[in-house]
Amino acid sequence: MSSRSFSLFLVLIGLCAMAREASLYDHSVEYITGEKTTLGEHKGKVLLIVNVASKCGLTKQYTQLQKLHETYAARGLVVLGFPCNQFGKQEPGTLAEIQEFCVSNFSVAFPLYAKIEVNGENAHPLYKQLKATGGPEAIRWNFEKFLVGTDGVVLKRFAPHQAPNNAAIIAALEAALPMPVGQK
Repeated sequence: MSSRSFSLFLVLIGLCAMAREASLYDHSVEYITGEKTTLGEHKGKVLLIVNVASKCGLTKQYTQLQKLHETYAARGLVVLGFPCNQFGKQEPGTLAEIQEFCVSNFSVAFPLYAKIEVNGENAHPLYKQLKATGGPEAIRWNFEKFLVGTDGVVLKRFAPHQAPNNAAIIAALEAALPMPVGQK
C-alpha cells in the first residue's frame, strides 16, 4: 500500500469514527416533570445549555436566561436548564421544588430538565460530549453555558460568571441565529 493510499485509509477510518459518534440530538434527557425525551426535539435550533442551581450566588442569572428565551425564541433560540447539585450542594431540592422555585421566583418558561451531574464518572453523556467538543476541562461552577449551533455543534463555551446579557454572549447568539424575517 502506498503512503498516499495509507493516508486516505486513515482519513476514512477517522470519518467512520466521527459518523459513529452520537449526535448531540441523540442524548436522552428527562424533563423536570419526569417525561423522557431526546434533544432531537430541538434539532435545527440554536441552544444555550446551562447547568443551573437554585441556591447559588449566580441564581439571579435565571432572570437574564428567561429574557434571552423571550427575546430570541422567535429566531430559533432555546435555553435549556439542567439543575446540578455538584457545586456546593446548591441544588438540593426535589424536581418539583426546583420547578416551583424557578417559576415562582423567575417566571422561567424555558425547558428545565431533571437534575444531572456534569463532572466526574457519573456525568451525563450530554455533558461529556459538550466538554469533549466545547473545551475538555471540567465544568467550573453553576451557570456554565454552552452555545450550540443549528447543526448541533458547540460554537462557544462561557464561564459561569459571564451573565447571559454579557456583550460577548449576545454577540455570539446574534451571529448564530438566523436574521429576522425582512432584514438583510
